[in-house]
Amino acid sequence: TIEGRERYSINVRYARELRDDIDKIKRVLVPTMTGAQIPLGLLADIHITYGPAMIRNENGMLAGYVFVDIAGRDIGSYVNEAKKAAKEIALPSGYSLNWSGQYEYMQRIKARLLVSVPLTLFIIFTLYFFTFKSLAETAIVMLSVPFALIGGIWYLFLLGYNMSIAVWVGLIALAGVAAETGSIMIVYLDEAYARRKRQGLMHTMADLSAAVMEGAAQRLRPKLMTVGANILGLLPVMLSTGTGADVMKRIAAPLIGGLTSSTILTLVVLPAIYTIWKYHTELKNETVEERI
Repeated sequence: TIEGRERYSINVRYARELRDDIDKIKRVLVPTMTGAQIPLGLLADIHITYGPAMIRNENGMLAGYVFVDIAGRDIGSYVNEAKKAAKEIALPSGYSLNWSGQYEYMQRIKARLLVSVPLTLFIIFTLYFFTFKSLAETAIVMLSVPFALIGGIWYLFLLGYNMSIAVWVGLIALAGVAAETGSIMIVYLDEAYARRKRQGLMHTMADLSAAVMEGAAQRLRPKLMTVGANILGLLPVMLSTGTGADVMKRIAAPLIGGLTSSTILTLVVLPAIYTIWKYHTELKNETVEERI
């Protein structure tokens, strides 16, 4: 209805017995200004048709949205399967099919992560290279990253978490913490090796093993304290149930699982790799020169 500059929409709702069938709707009488009653079927074409629930405008083109709720699986694999099925649909001329919503956001973040993750690892590698002045020692420190990622991914699998932006944030944070703990291990090993070498106690493989055992043993307590403090600090997050808890759990889960595996592998594997490297690069050559 028009009242001056004001516009008001009018909705007419017939009784259920007059609208539960198309034929009944067609027989609904519409009064005219002369008093005549005309069936609605003579004034309009009434039929049932199927179409989108709502038509919107997107980039100057009419767009119809189909909303899909996904539970129990990740969005990426679902959309990939849906794309394969959609290829069999023959779209009329002028029509196109696009995937939006959270999947679109995920693709944008994925493109950013393809840059940020390698850049983060490169920055960590560069900082430790300037610290140790050794490419081999820096590579040994960086081995802590895959050691930690093993535990982080396994813990995500046990919890049933899919890969998401929050999970990637947790994995990036885990890489930094793992490299930090690995670097401290190398520092302790270098100090023990240099001290015994100054004392003239570095001649055989047994001497090298003793130095590595000494350095690794000194690193045991700081490593356990660091990991224990981090895990205990993240446990309240894993036990929380409030608003935003789901996101925070997916950030904390990789850290808890990764620090656990990093503790075991760093204390066991890194000293062994360090021993092999030192023996073949320094001790073995010095032993040969002494024999000559």
